[in-house]
Amino acid sequence: MNDIHDRTVIVTGASGGIGRSIAVDAAQHGWHVVLASRAKEGLEATAEQIETNGGAASIHPLDVTDADQIEDLRRHLADQGRTVRGLVNNSGIAGPSRPLWEIEDGEWDECIAVNLRGVFLMCRAFLPPMLDAGAGSVVNIGSISGKNPLLHRSAYTASKAALIGLTKTAAADAGPRGVRVNLVSPGGVAGERLDWVVEKQAEALGQPQQAIRERLTSQSALHRFVEPDEVAAAVTFLLSDQAAGITGIDVTVAAGFVMN
Repeated sequence: MNDIHDRTVIVTGASGGIGRSIAVDAAQHGWHVVLASRAKEGLEATAEQIETNGGAASIHPLDVTDADQIEDLRRHLADQGRTVRGLVNNSGIAGPSRPLWEIEDGEWDECIAVNLRGVFLMCRAFLPPMLDAGAGSVVNIGSISGKNPLLHRSAYTASKAALIGLTKTAAADAGPRGVRVNLVSPGGVAGERLDWVVEKQAEALGQPQQAIRERLTSQSALHRFVEPDEVAAAVTFLLSDQAAGITGIDVTVAAGFVMN
């Protein structure tokens, strides 16, 4: 994908998991990747992996719920002369795993702030330069849980369901000025967060963790969870000019999980 050579993409939540895979894959396809997250050590590990593979990355510790920090990042990149043509809003937290009526105010607010408000703030800061240039691609990372929720996951589900509407509306607003906005909704992605979700589902249902894993995978056509690099491949495609005719869509990467 030489069409994206030397362009800059910001990837939030790039300190591990899906975010790290997205950042590494984007770098391998010619992007300079701005790595953003609250976890500096994780960002350093991601940058090392990118640079070992011959890619280019820079580290910027960032709390996506802090508008001032986001503005500082925008100004810093502008001062460097970097042309941001890609934005991947991947930062997210799992939130509480309890019935809605047992969730504390702070837990709810934090989940919505990181998973939804953070996307709004990042888009508000970095869409205008793309709109002025008439070029750019935003990819928000949602979740299959936003369409087919799991037990006790109301805060997380609400935040990811809201991203569907935010993405489609932003795509309609930005499209006439040449900027695309899409959503990638992963299913169960192998890794620590999925292990935590399976553990909490097992506790809630009083079932062994293996039974939960088998139930979740049996609902997908491929009978398995997805890998982080499979999600990354979809994101990199949507960032590229090969997806120039695609905007306002929700790409589900979930091994053929069947929605109810």
